[in-house]
Amino acid sequence: MKKIVYVAGMLLASLVLRAEENVVTEQEKGEGWTMLWDGTTTAGWRSIKTNAFPQNGWEIKDGTLSVLKEVYAGDIITENVYSNFILKVEFKLTKAANSGVKYLFNPKINGGTTLEFQILHPDHPDAKLGKNGCRKVGSLYDVIPAPTAKLRPLDEWNSIQLVCNGKQVEHWLNGEKLISFERGSESFRAAVAQSKFSKAKKWGEAESGHILLQDHGDYVSYRNIKIKVLK
Repeated sequence: MKKIVYVAGMLLASLVLRAEENVVTEQEKGEGWTMLWDGTTTAGWRSIKTNAFPQNGWEIKDGTLSVLKEVYAGDIITENVYSNFILKVEFKLTKAANSGVKYLFNPKINGGTTLEFQILHPDHPDAKLGKNGCRKVGSLYDVIPAPTAKLRPLDEWNSIQLVCNGKQVEHWLNGEKLISFERGSESFRAAVAQSKFSKAKKWGEAESGHILLQDHGDYVSYRNIKIKVLK
């Protein structure tokens, strides 16, 4: 009997945890957080190519938004644009997978290239490219390297916190601040000048733009996408 009660309790706890996914808590509501993805529909998101959400290549299942392997439907972006915000995202990788969270994306500026919180499994070949590890997970892709970050096992979720407050930016992974920088500063522009974006005019200095989830042809999952707009 005790074993049955224990198992029932575990199942109930699992259901409670599942119910708390893709929602803002009462405390978060009081702090100004809202869901950027509702966990069940495509509302608020569209293809980078059209005004509609991709018909294939992205899957919504059990509260998870996943980009499917080798379908190449293309990136998705928020319908709204943002300037000052804190973004929270959870992601789960597969072995050697590549994706990214881009921000301040404007397709009319610098060919749509923009700042990217690199999401990358260390076995992906791109992890060894760039300079000083600037393409490893948590880095500002190809510009500012993050220290070696501790990714969780492949069957576990990782958490991102991305702060974009005026020109000040922070990349956090699993509760650890990896990098901080000031867009448009002398050091920032010097780093950009050494990157693949060196010929872009004032790269990464847009005042506002969309948030983007990247389709790189690898299976990567997202959930609990929340945003707090800063005044």
